[in-house]
Amino acid sequence: MKTESINETKQSRERDFANLVRDHKQTIYTVCYMFSQDEDEVADLFQDTLVNLWQGLDSFRHEAKPETWIYRVALNTCLSADRKKKSALRHAELSMEQNLYRDNSHSAVQIRQLHDRIQKLDVIDRAIILLWLEDLSYEEIAAVVGISVKNLSVKLVRIKDQLKQMQ
Repeated sequence: MKTESINETKQSRERDFANLVRDHKQTIYTVCYMFSQDEDEVADLFQDTLVNLWQGLDSFRHEAKPETWIYRVALNTCLSADRKKKSALRHAELSMEQNLYRDNSHSAVQIRQLHDRIQKLDVIDRAIILLWLEDLSYEEIAAVVGISVKNLSVKLVRIKDQLKQMQ
């Protein structure tokens, strides 16, 4: 009987995780995409995020919404990878094999320009503007990034000004 109970618990955990990933895979991908222009690296970041979500699933206390927790895990995964990449001083040519970069419509060009500008921001500012563009509330963004709402408000004004100044 204990074996059946353990198997049911394991299956339930796997089912819950699969549902969580299915419901939030676009969120995870968006965060990973903002940290790289290389399709393979984005896939690696996505996979690393899934591993970290799986490992942290039992410690998720449901004090925040699942989406907020997922953003935090994804951001922390990408920030850690970015720090490792910088510390290793590996410089590689980045390529992007996404349809967005082959599309020459006006909106695609604007999206590329915004993406290029966002890539020039430091990693924390990049994370903040990403979350803002995803329409998270100031409270949710502050919770994900780990700063006060007031501090976030000031940072967002500065980030937006910085993006406007870029050419």
